[in-house]
Amino acid sequence: MQDLTTLTINVKDPWKDPANGWDVLDGRTITDNRTLEADVIIVGTGAGGGVSAEILSQRGLKVILVEAGKLKSSDDFKLDEGAAYRDLYQEGALRATKDAGMTVLQGRTVGGTTVVNWTSCFRTPHETLQYWHDEFGVQGLSRAQMDPWFQQMETRLKVEKWAMPPNANNDVMKRGCDNKGWHSALIPRNVSGCWNIGYCGMGCPTNAKQSMLVTTIPGALDHGSTLIHSAQADTLIIEGDSVTGVRVRPLNDDKVPTGATVTLKAKTVIAAGGGIQSPALLMRSEAPDPNGLVGKRTFLHPTSFAFGIYDKEIAPYYGAPQSMYSDEFTFKHGVDGPAGYKMEMMPMHPGLSGALMGGFGERARDEIERLPNLAASIAMIRDGFHDDNQGGTVELRDNGEPLLDYPVNEYLLDGTKRAHLTMLEMQFAAGAKEVRPSHADAGYYKSWKAARDGVAQLDYAPAITGLGSAHVMGGLTMGADESRCTVNSDSSYKHLNGLYIIDGSVFPTSIGANPQLSIYGLSARNASALADKLKA
Repeated sequence: MQDLTTLTINVKDPWKDPANGWDVLDGRTITDNRTLEADVIIVGTGAGGGVSAEILSQRGLKVILVEAGKLKSSDDFKLDEGAAYRDLYQEGALRATKDAGMTVLQGRTVGGTTVVNWTSCFRTPHETLQYWHDEFGVQGLSRAQMDPWFQQMETRLKVEKWAMPPNANNDVMKRGCDNKGWHSALIPRNVSGCWNIGYCGMGCPTNAKQSMLVTTIPGALDHGSTLIHSAQADTLIIEGDSVTGVRVRPLNDDKVPTGATVTLKAKTVIAAGGGIQSPALLMRSEAPDPNGLVGKRTFLHPTSFAFGIYDKEIAPYYGAPQSMYSDEFTFKHGVDGPAGYKMEMMPMHPGLSGALMGGFGERARDEIERLPNLAASIAMIRDGFHDDNQGGTVELRDNGEPLLDYPVNEYLLDGTKRAHLTMLEMQFAAGAKEVRPSHADAGYYKSWKAARDGVAQLDYAPAITGLGSAHVMGGLTMGADESRCTVNSDSSYKHLNGLYIIDGSVFPTSIGANPQLSIYGLSARNASALADKLKA
């Protein structure tokens, strides 16, 4: 096992090379009011913004990218949980739903969540795309129509199935599913020359992760784009029935506005802040919303956890964080039946482990002491396909910052209970000595029968049932029906000329899989069509 305290990383950081000649503005240094003009302004630099910027700039369009987070790159990534959560995540990795029923991990840095995700890449399931077409009238996004776009982005981001043996944590998934006769398979990952360190959630220090930070954003800058970081898009500039720009507030080191204003002018604006920030931008801007839909139908993959203790060392903090998955239960009850869930494993670094496993005093100490022998599985619920669960709603706090109201109802709790049972059964099948679900009242169970009986006695209610998510989708629903949808299938906003939404906020439901490749593919499709339109 690699001792990371002795690991020497000597990788060139392209962001520190002045020879690139990139046009990068740091909002922390902007103290005067100024105006800039471009063909296209893109708010957000994650999966949607990065892909769109590269495609549009390659077609000769002048693009300005705006990012509220700071620019951090490989030289800054020191495998330090505290620094990473502070510098790279929304709200210091403490973002949660309104009632604190679920934690929500999202990136806040140049490259967005692509900088801190665990590199899992799945094409959007056929069942999901078909549901969007049938229920929302989404056009041109069948699996056959989207596969070329997925392929394009898989090639661009070097997405391939992980070729190395899974680490011990992920091998639990393979072994347990094999012993139960359940589906499992390798996860495709967007990496190139991966060192297999295991700290993907803290930024990749070797630039192996093919995030927007090291791929499409440099590509856009190479083609004359401008990046403004540490600067929050405050409101859209709206004149009549058209958007004509964005008002931006530079932020200091403490994320507080400096008092200056940057006015960006363009006939085309792309909102690409993701499924909380993009709806919030439109709400702050008082954008036309005749049916009151902006921010509605915002979806997570409500995710539950299960922990197993093994005789052998697992070291869940080393190695590729996710390399195995199971779709055995994703669509087991059909598309719109009882909640389905996708199973994966997750890395467990000490800080994250302490937050997830809970407890106080001796119990908390004991949990951390057993961390080297612990395996952690997760189950991500597909949300938005059933009448009993319509997701959450983005609201604005008094200061204009967003807040997600996401009730955990009986539909989700039923899915969580079944997911807990599945994960506990899988871990026992993999050889666990003891298992525990993410529930405040649950202890460790030493047999499958004890686990089954114990879970049956638990009260599944919000707050005491441990849930979180790192996947935010929806809030600006795509589709044909104006009574239900705000965005057309080409990403144009229905009620403002010149405004496009190119990110995961347009998804009518959750994906049912890690969403980054779904965003990449849709962004490539719609940004390419937009480039054709603007260059015509």
